[in-house]
Amino acid sequence: MNYDFVIVGAGSAGCVLANRLSSDGRTSVLLLEAGPEDNGLSLRMPAAVLSNLRSTKHNWAFQGEPEPELNGRQIQHDRGKTLGGSSSINGMVFIRGHALDYEGWRQAGCDGWGYADVLPYFKRMETYGGGADAFRGGDGPLHVHRAQPQDPLTLAFLKAGEDAGYPMTHDLSGQRQEGFGVSDRTVFRGKRWSTARAYLDPARKRANLEIRTHAQVQHLVFDGTRATGVAYKDGTGTMVTARARREVILSAGAVGSPHILMLSGIGPADHLQDMGIEVRHDLPGVGQNLNDHPDFVLKYDCLKPVSFWPKTKPLAKIAAGLQWFLTRRGIVASNLFEAVACVRSGAGVEYPDLQIIISPIAVDDATWEPLKKHAFQIHVGLMRAHSRGELRLRSADPSAPPRILVNYLKDSRDRALMRKGIRLVRELVEQPAFSGLKGDEIFPGTAAQSDAELDALLTTHTTTQWHLSCTARMGAETDKGAVVDARGRVHGMSGLRVVDASIMPFVTNGNTNAPTIMLAEKLSDDILGHAPLPRIETEVWRNPNHETCQR
Repeated sequence: MNYDFVIVGAGSAGCVLANRLSSDGRTSVLLLEAGPEDNGLSLRMPAAVLSNLRSTKHNWAFQGEPEPELNGRQIQHDRGKTLGGSSSINGMVFIRGHALDYEGWRQAGCDGWGYADVLPYFKRMETYGGGADAFRGGDGPLHVHRAQPQDPLTLAFLKAGEDAGYPMTHDLSGQRQEGFGVSDRTVFRGKRWSTARAYLDPARKRANLEIRTHAQVQHLVFDGTRATGVAYKDGTGTMVTARARREVILSAGAVGSPHILMLSGIGPADHLQDMGIEVRHDLPGVGQNLNDHPDFVLKYDCLKPVSFWPKTKPLAKIAAGLQWFLTRRGIVASNLFEAVACVRSGAGVEYPDLQIIISPIAVDDATWEPLKKHAFQIHVGLMRAHSRGELRLRSADPSAPPRILVNYLKDSRDRALMRKGIRLVRELVEQPAFSGLKGDEIFPGTAAQSDAELDALLTTHTTTQWHLSCTARMGAETDKGAVVDARGRVHGMSGLRVVDASIMPFVTNGNTNAPTIMLAEKLSDDILGHAPLPRIETEVWRNPNHETCQR
């Protein structure tokens, strides 16, 4: 079997590439996905996020290594295993990141990745429900819906931000990220709008695109230093080789792509030798530089019966599901994250490094079952953690999941920033807007006040926002930690690219799905030999007093 392009992974990036590369009828494209088709009804229902994460049918559910700074706790890393990848099971929160994230990429040696370079691709990829403007697109395949919050807790959250002196923002992905604002989500007409819906469905009938599910890639195939194809097992366990005349493109994600590279002999030589794998190319950065966003959740009693808890009771769930099935409206059409705050942790911080988000229902940390009372919770996410982890092979067996060690809170600065976030949330819920709504602090509880007490709780309860990234980062060939160049091409190899969240130099300030889709849009032009879209130079708001003020 011969194709021009073989794409490994039909996730957030792979679906984009499959569409764009097959749009030229002269090219042939094979798209391989280890998981099944995305036919499950729960994958269409926005409110079914937790149900999808509890199941392993569409979720790799990787078990992380014992985390040294979290008392050896093992964190589960949920990643999509179906068409659409993580965009088919994630929380659907759409945030591009801050303009200075991309300026940081450019300054890190990734020419062509400044904000003016990426903004045209963010616009090209979306149809924004709030309307097109200088920052937002109006005719792209990805529908992005702007929430219209009505519930009292979400509205109180927004008003409390204003009460506390934070700026309000009209668009978190527009001119001003910093502040409190309404959340965007990848939902269209009440249904999850994954990249499988946005990009793959319109391309499925093309004669030059072949999609194969249940295809577990074992390793890459080479002719010298040139990648010429992949070997994979199909749904029957039969080994199949697919050849690529032009390029093999890894879009298997921040876990899958470095895993496949190392299985194929590309990675840190000493580690590969320890695993009994012949070293094809010593590339020390493969699997290193692992980034994530740590998460900590505060929970509060709600003094009025306005939380979403009653809507989770059996009869109410049936009624809500029926309403959604018939009208695509109601609670099931929401991801329940309708307001977000992007704030700076303190004076001297140039742009937001904390994400604060409210949910009008509180759940048990262990079971994710709703607390059986009116309550709400607020998440604190650290957007620019200093700690770095690594991904390494468990064995040379492709079916063995890799070892994932994030090293949460290893850098003491991360603990200090998370403590600041907790205290900022506590200040927020004491604002007049929450008067009559906020009851007792269920967790962590007001008894925990000192740094030592909060650190103990961070150790036992910090978890992930599921934003693993940066494990095959972009950079110059002279940069020994870089895996690919600014065009996604693997250093020292030919015919081989990586296009997914693994190539980010560092994680963006916000949820990673939108930037991953942008990466694939931009690199699809490069792969096809198209000139990049014209740069868009624009002014982005930064607090002029950030050196002296926290807000």
